[in-house]
Amino acid sequence: MPHQLIIGNRLYFSWSLAAWLMVERFGLADQVKTTVLYPASEDGVAALMTDYAPARTLPTMITAGGAILSDSMAIAEELASLYPNAGLWPAAPLARGTARTLANEMHSSFRALRSDWPVNLHRSYAPIIPSPAVAAELDRLEEIWTHARRVTAQDTPWLCGDYSIADAIFASMAVRLANYGFDTRPTTQAYIAAHLADPALRRWRAMGLAANQTSDVFEYGGAARPWPGPAPLAAAPVTDGTAENETCPYSGDPVTHLLRIDGRIFGFCNAFCRDKTVADPAAWPAFMALYQS
Repeated sequence: MPHQLIIGNRLYFSWSLAAWLMVERFGLADQVKTTVLYPASEDGVAALMTDYAPARTLPTMITAGGAILSDSMAIAEELASLYPNAGLWPAAPLARGTARTLANEMHSSFRALRSDWPVNLHRSYAPIIPSPAVAAELDRLEEIWTHARRVTAQDTPWLCGDYSIADAIFASMAVRLANYGFDTRPTTQAYIAAHLADPALRRWRAMGLAANQTSDVFEYGGAARPWPGPAPLAAAPVTDGTAENETCPYSGDPVTHLLRIDGRIFGFCNAFCRDKTVADPAAWPAFMALYQS
């Protein structure tokens, strides 16, 4: 029996993003069944969790052995224990210790940023003046991210070498800073750019856009601006035409829904498969293999 991961709306639920990246980025997707819930507000989460009691928060993971993990760091540590060869934490002691302390600081701190600047993968906002509390936390992020890069002497885009739990935990913070126009300091700028270009984060956002479960409750309300990540290839859903492929690149099932890209038509087995591809075609290796063939 696979593990179960219960997450919130991909457009807004930051800790759900972290948990999903821990599964997706470390090759564990085949071991996990993911369920998405759409609470009307943060206060509405507990009411949707009755089937997963005693959990009351998102994300929650129920392991194949029956453990109910309703905390992001608990999910991280259990996955690292269950899959010690997956590389969730760095192997080198210095890098591993640094990654652990950064991940836990994110888990327990940065309350002003998390309160004032909600995560939003649906839209971005014109830069605003941060409060003194937010400004102090922006300083702290640059400090600890720079420290991690320096002390581990790594030349990858990530904090402590190869992508680790620490990077999954900070992905939502990268989205926050990019969304509100504060991806300008040297270490911060490079680190956020790596997250926004990460195909896994792009797939998460594409699925959120495809589900189209937007909510004014979770929107900031400021002036909108274009998404700061890489511009997707231009694709659009269509209702007429003949697909180049007979089966969906994801499921292998017969095609029923179509998209057009560069004058070519490709098919998918349902609207969600099509729409997540329309949102960001280059984020999906299975589709790009078909497109580039």
